[in-house]
Amino acid sequence: MTTTPHAHPHAHTDQDRLIYGCMGLGGSWDSAPYKAADIDAAEAAVQAALDSGITAFDHADIYRDGKAEAVFGEVLARTPGLRERITVQTKCGIRLADGDRPGVYDLSGARIVRCVEESLTRLRTDHVDVLLLHRPDPLADPGEVAKALTSLQEQGLVRSFGVSNMSAHQIAHLQSHLDFPLVANQLEMSLKSRDWVESGVLVNTPEAATNGFPLGTLEHCATHGIRLQAWGPLAQGSYTGREATPAEYATAQLVTALAEKKHTTPETIILWWLQRHPARIAPVIGTANPTRIRACRDAARRDPELTHEEWYELWVTARGAALP
Repeated sequence: MTTTPHAHPHAHTDQDRLIYGCMGLGGSWDSAPYKAADIDAAEAAVQAALDSGITAFDHADIYRDGKAEAVFGEVLARTPGLRERITVQTKCGIRLADGDRPGVYDLSGARIVRCVEESLTRLRTDHVDVLLLHRPDPLADPGEVAKALTSLQEQGLVRSFGVSNMSAHQIAHLQSHLDFPLVANQLEMSLKSRDWVESGVLVNTPEAATNGFPLGTLEHCATHGIRLQAWGPLAQGSYTGREATPAEYATAQLVTALAEKKHTTPETIILWWLQRHPARIAPVIGTANPTRIRACRDAARRDPELTHEEWYELWVTARGAALP
């Protein structure tokens, strides 16, 4: 497996235009062990990401019931020197359903520490560059969370911390208990999941009541240097072959036309739409298909080449209605 040289970052930087999401690696979503073929598939996906200029990799302890981290650890073990050239991020805080017990969120201090230790074992590394708290836990005590994160940082097990699926107020509340800055917030953001951008223009309109995105979150993150990461940025292929609505068909046609005009791929156009926003959004692409990963390479290597008019045309076409 070949790799490209990369200065080892301690946290995600602006150079990380694109992040590879490892949720698709590791085989089945159950406790069945992974197979040799799963390691080979993970290696092919990682290589495709590296070939595309992607050096940041996103995990979570729950992905494939831990197997995503484990096969990634196998890839690291196969490839001496790779760990020093990449950024590894993981998440904790979700407990999957088990038998009769439903899935729950758990950000108790002891569990955060234990989850990180288990992730490090599976990943076969002595530290992760970034740890995200996966979902808000209403029962979490922010002082206890802060104590756990501080301990992990002091031990050198985690370099930087962030959150996922949190609002500005939740981030500010946690930050008030920490002596170091939170560096990332990972949210669902795409041309299809547009609440994050719609919320800002629906102010003072009747539709504002139906928008669930917490207004001010983008601005809070920008003000405090918190990098936004977008999960689900390709909208599960809604504009690249899985169209289901008239608006999706129209948007897919526009995406294809823009891709031809810009000499790139439809996937890149969809990712550029996110990256063109001044919030400095880093999309997290989740496909495990090497061909589709490579189709995103221009989003990792080129500045977004969408004009103001093209960006708006994509937005209005995708929403299927004029702006207010």
